[in-house]
Amino acid sequence: MTVHESTWTCPVPRVPDLIQMGHGGGGWLTHRLLERIFRPAFGNPLLDAQHDGAILERGSSRLAFTTDSFVVRPLFFPGGDIGTLAVNGTVNDLAMCGARPLCLSAAFILEEGLPLETLQRIAESMRRAAATAGVVIVTGDTKVVERGRGDGMYITTTGIGTIEHSRTIAPSSVRPGDVVLLSGDIGRHSMAILAVRGELSFETTLLSDCASVAEPALALLAAGIDVHCLRDPTRGGLATTLLEIAQTAGVHIHLDERSVPVDEEVRAACELLGLDPLYIANEGRFVCFVPEAQAERAVGILRAHAVSANACRIGEVRADASGALTATGILGTERVLDMLSGEQLPRIC
Repeated sequence: MTVHESTWTCPVPRVPDLIQMGHGGGGWLTHRLLERIFRPAFGNPLLDAQHDGAILERGSSRLAFTTDSFVVRPLFFPGGDIGTLAVNGTVNDLAMCGARPLCLSAAFILEEGLPLETLQRIAESMRRAAATAGVVIVTGDTKVVERGRGDGMYITTTGIGTIEHSRTIAPSSVRPGDVVLLSGDIGRHSMAILAVRGELSFETTLLSDCASVAEPALALLAAGIDVHCLRDPTRGGLATTLLEIAQTAGVHIHLDERSVPVDEEVRAACELLGLDPLYIANEGRFVCFVPEAQAERAVGILRAHAVSANACRIGEVRADASGALTATGILGTERVLDMLSGEQLPRIC
């Protein structure tokens, strides 16, 4: 049994060439779209904070509110599928706001001819991922587009979470003297997808790191760690994430590449394809900015959770307002890291 266009209809807008060229990914293109189109059109203090979600204040209560769309190809990949990605991606954005995720909405764009068995399988994956993350999917929508127009399925999820503390966890809170922590190795999500696409010339056992990181993030807050900023390095990777934070906070972030964990299979695949692991997307990792005096304790808290068992210190915030990101490489030389003009790997989330 398949989904048929006669069941529902939906107009299919033409995607602008600019967005097609950039694959709708992170980094330079997203920054350009925000600055040229979205912020001039929708600009307000909540959007201008440039966080993973909006912080809504109502009296003494605070909520985090976020939304994201997922267009991964293929729909199923080692370690997950578009459904687990949609749930975990939105849960993680809420957690990066310092919020406890509560509930999600899910909107599905289905291509005519999609087997209902595929939709059922993905819905079941979303149910399991939501249960693991402690959230419920409470509302949603479904539309169907013509055959050949939807790549099987796209999903948009929106989430709401509660903020149970008084801290301001945002790029603007980052300050000189902070230490940068990373919850685990980088690059496995993108490489796992490339492997199943057949774009790697060797066999690999890599699994995507797709997972909820809400538990360790909330554990830091519960332990009284003075967390200044949290961010998950998805599209655009670790380098883009840190550079965006440096520019928003008006600080200089220095990264020690020798401390950044990269799986040997990921490193080999990147060398084969001419890719830089620092710019590759992750879906179950996050960076954390904390004061130097609390860094060691924070790492210990993170390592107590399976999803962040390999947490480590990878950098520091320096006292100049350059908005720059620099890195000390494997050979001990220092380089400046810029934002890529496009995404290295399209359609990976």
